[in-house]
Formats: sequence, C-alpha cells, structure tokens
Amino acid sequence: MTLSRFATKNAFRNRRRSIITAISISFSLLLLTLLLSVYRGFYIDQGPPAAALRLVTRHKVSLVFALPSYYREKIRAIPGVVHVSPWNWFGGIYKDTKPENTFAQFGVDSNEIFDVMKEATVPPDQLEAFKRDRAGAAVNRALAQKHGWNIGDKVIVKGTIYPINLELNIRAIFDTDNAFDTMLFSTEYLEQALPRVKGQTGTFYILVDAPEHATTVARAVDEMFANSPQPTKTETEKAFGLSFVAQLGNVKLFILSICGAVVFAILLVSANTMAMSIRERTREVAVLKTLGFTRGTILSLYVGEAVTISLFGGLLGATGATLLMIAASHAPNGTFFTGFKVNAPTYLVAITVAALVGFLSAIVPSYQASRRNIVDGLRHIG
Repeated sequence: MTLSRFATKNAFRNRRRSIITAISISFSLLLLTLLLSVYRGFYIDQGPPAAALRLVTRHKVSLVFALPSYYREKIRAIPGVVHVSPWNWFGGIYKDTKPENTFAQFGVDSNEIFDVMKEATVPPDQLEAFKRDRAGAAVNRALAQKHGWNIGDKVIVKGTIYPINLELNIRAIFDTDNAFDTMLFSTEYLEQALPRVKGQTGTFYILVDAPEHATTVARAVDEMFANSPQPTKTETEKAFGLSFVAQLGNVKLFILSICGAVVFAILLVSANTMAMSIRERTREVAVLKTLGFTRGTILSLYVGEAVTISLFGGLLGATGATLLMIAASHAPNGTFFTGFKVNAPTYLVAITVAALVGFLSAIVPSYQASRRNIVDGLRHIG
C-alpha cells in the first residue's frame, strides 16, 4: 500500500458524499470550460493564417451606411494592397425563418473573392462556372450538405432588405476552415436587378501582402477618406467580428466575472466537504501518528484526497464541455458555436483549476489536523 494508493482509496471512503462533491465540481468545471472556450475564441484565437492578411473597410459611422464603389480602386492603389473585393450583406430568407434554414448571403466580386479568401479551396472548373454565370452562387460544403444542394441546383432567396428575390444557380462548393454557413453571389446580379444600389458597397474586404503591413494599410485607407462625405473605418477581420460582440456590452469582463464566481463556488463546495471529512477523522489522525506517520505525511494524505476528488470532477466537467461543444456546433441552429471548441490548452487550464481548488480547499483543515497532538486526538468524540 503506497501513500498515493492510500489517499486515493480514502478519497471515496464515504462514497456518496465524495461522488456528490465530484458531480458538483464537474458541473462547475463544465460551465467554466465552456466560458473559457468562448473567451479564447473571441479574444485569443486569431483564426487561420490567411485571416491576418485580411482587412475590412466599412463606413466610419455605422454599417447601415454604404460606401461608394469607386473607393475600391483607390484602395487598390495603396502600397501593400493585393486584392480588394466588395462585400454586400443581402439578408434574405431561404424557405422560412427557422434557424436551420438561416444562413448568410453576400454579394461579392466573383472574379476576385476567392483571391481574398485564400484559405478557401474550390475546384477550378467550378470556380470558372461561378465566374461565368451572372446568377451563379458559391456555398461552403457544410451548407450544401445541410440542404442537400448539388452543382446545378437552383436556389431562391427572398429579399428582406432589398425588395427582390434572388434566383441563384449553385455553381461552386468550396471548403474552408470557417464553418459558418455562407452563400456568395455576384454583386453584379444585384445591381442589374436593382439599379438604385449600383455604385454602393457595404464593406470592402482587403488582402494585404504581409501581416506586418496590415496596420499601415488600415491607417492609409482611413486617412485617404478622412475628409470625404463617407469616411471609413478599417480594421482586421478579427476586430471587425468582435465589433458585433461589443454591441452586447463588456463581454470580456462579463465572462471573466462569471469564471471567477464559478471558481469561488467550487472552492466553497470542496472546502466544506474536506472540512467535514477531516473533522470526522480526528481520532484517525491520532492513530496514524501513533503508528509513526509524520505531520508532513498526514498533510499530504488529506490534501491528496481532496485533489483526487477535485480532479475526478474536473475530468468529468471538462470532458462533458468538450462533448457538449461538439454537439452544439453540429446542431441545426448551432452556427454560433462553430467558431468555438475546447482545445488542449483550455482543457488543461480547467484540469489545473480543479487541482488547485482541491489543494486550496484542503490545505488549512489538513494542516490543523496534522498539528493536533495524539492525546487530544484520541480524546475527541465526534
């Protein structure tokens, strides 16, 4: 019988209480792991390498206001700019407004969009068909599989923002690391169907030649149009996405506050359990000392028991969060979760938090128990 084996067996001597404690910790760690994954997806992960080369230019005041289309060639002339593509949100309805039938539709330059979206791969023949067909559409593979679309199928999208319906032909199916459901069509189709929108662009997607030039190019674009009637705001693709999150308030502070509250709650649960367990075993401590166990050994045994229970709960919670995130990302209306996942660093952080909670919750009562003398311990009744 080794000390580690002894600590592990004692951790579940009161099986019901230990299991209930572990389950409580697992639920808290599940929530903590989910929040950490969302935080990492928003504020730490930078996406694929190609995303660092992309900038988004929009109206400085709001996305509601359009930019003149002639800005495109002016932006293209800035040193460091490789490609520029218009990007117009259509916001139509496919079939109905059910979550499983909701996806993004964008009007783009079919000749240049896949030069900007460098991480997307599309068969050359399909790409050429997409470029040739004014009513052609390109969709990501996940969206095509969800609706059973094949090359040549006709899809009708009802306009909401624009008073027209798009009758599009699926000409290309592309693969990309970005799992968000997306349909791309030629902005020329929209302009010919609705002449009043000609010459207007919602945003411009810009590809620069090197990540270190992104800041310089963004500053040059905004300075060029600073005194124009339609000033611009240019930012990285990541920052552009976070601007929508910022509309909800200080999400970063909210997530970190909830994480802190969760850890504090876990600590209280674990500390209460360990204090009760060690207090019930006061006479046992005295017996162990009589048998020759030192203070350090007793301290290590009880702390090891607490860490074992916490790690067991942490493993359950972190694993549960991983499975839950995978299931949510594959749900029909789980588009929001496709950008998040419980990766190895997040999983390890959750397990480390569980171990620290076990250690901190047991260190004080274990230290007090190890200092109790043999006579007082044997006299204890409780």
